[in-house]
Amino acid sequence: MSNVVLESLLRPLEEFYKPSFVEEIAINHAGEVWMRLHGARVPWVSYQAEVLSKQYLIDLIHTVANIYERPFDPIHGMPVVYATLPGNHRFTAIAGPNVQYDENDVTGGVAMNIRGGGAPETSFENYHLERGRPLLKVKPRENVRPDDPYERLMSAINDGSPILISGATATGKTTFLNHMLTLIDKNSRVITVEDAREIRVPQQNRVHFVLSRTEQTNDMNYARLLDLVVRMTPDVIIGGEISTDNASILWEMLGTGHDHFYTTIHAESAEAAYAAFADRILHTQPAYDRTDLIAEMKKKIRVVQLSRDGALRAVTEVV
Repeated sequence: MSNVVLESLLRPLEEFYKPSFVEEIAINHAGEVWMRLHGARVPWVSYQAEVLSKQYLIDLIHTVANIYERPFDPIHGMPVVYATLPGNHRFTAIAGPNVQYDENDVTGGVAMNIRGGGAPETSFENYHLERGRPLLKVKPRENVRPDDPYERLMSAINDGSPILISGATATGKTTFLNHMLTLIDKNSRVITVEDAREIRVPQQNRVHFVLSRTEQTNDMNYARLLDLVVRMTPDVIIGGEISTDNASILWEMLGTGHDHFYTTIHAESAEAAYAAFADRILHTQPAYDRTDLIAEMKKKIRVVQLSRDGALRAVTEVV
C-alpha cells in the first residue's frame, strides 16, 4: 500500500525525471523544476510547474521519509532525506529554515534533486578511451600564473581554480565575491552555504543554504550540509566565511574535484590567509602537519587579498 501511495504522489514529477534523456532534475523552490539533460549544449533547462507547490513538495518529503523510515524534522531534527525511489531514482531533499532561496523564505524553503534511473547506452569510446590514443585532458589546470594581477585573477576564474578572498572587516570581501559571480557562466548551477544571506547570485539556477551560528535549532551541521551540496550537482560552490566550525569540511570539499569553489577569510595578507585557514583546520583536525598543509594549500588555492585605508578599498595581492 505504501508504494502505491508514493507512486501516486510522484506522478506530477515523473514527466520531468523519468524520460531517458534526463540525467537529473533539481527543484530550488516551489513552482519551478530544472532538468539536466544528457549531452546537451546547455545542460540545465527550466520549466514552470505550478503543481509543484511548496506544500506538495514537503508532503512528498514526509511521505518518502515515512516509507523508507528516515528521520525528518526540519525544525528540531534532521531536515534532509535521502532515498532511492522506484525505478532506481536517487532522491535528495531538504526543507525548512536551512533553505533560503530569497528574502521571502522567512520560514524556510525546499530544495530537491532526483537523478535518473539509468544512463544512456555507452561504451569506452564515449569516454574517449581507445587503444593506442592518449587520454584527453578535460579542463586541465596548468597552474599558469600570469605576471599581471588582473590576468592572474581572470585565469583563476576561467579555469575554475578555488579562490580564497582574504581581508579584514569592511574590506569588501562579500561585495568583491558578488562581482566575481557575475563573471561566471549564466547557465551554471550555484549553491551557497552561508551563516547569513549576503551573497547575491545572478545565475537563475541557484540554491542558498543557511547554517546560522546563533539561531540553529535542528541537527544540521556543516558536514551534513556540504555532503548535501555535493549530491545536488553544483557547478559553483560558495563555501561561506572560514571559521573553526567549517574549515576542515571546506578543506575536504576542495579535494572532491569541484570547480569554482569560493570562500572568504579574515586575514591581513595572502600568507596570513593560508596560515589562518590551516590553523582553523588544525583546531578540529590536529593530526595534520601544519607546514605540509600550508604547502598543499598554496598549490591548490588562489588568494585575493583586499585591504582598506579609510574609504579606499583595493586588491593588494593576487597569488
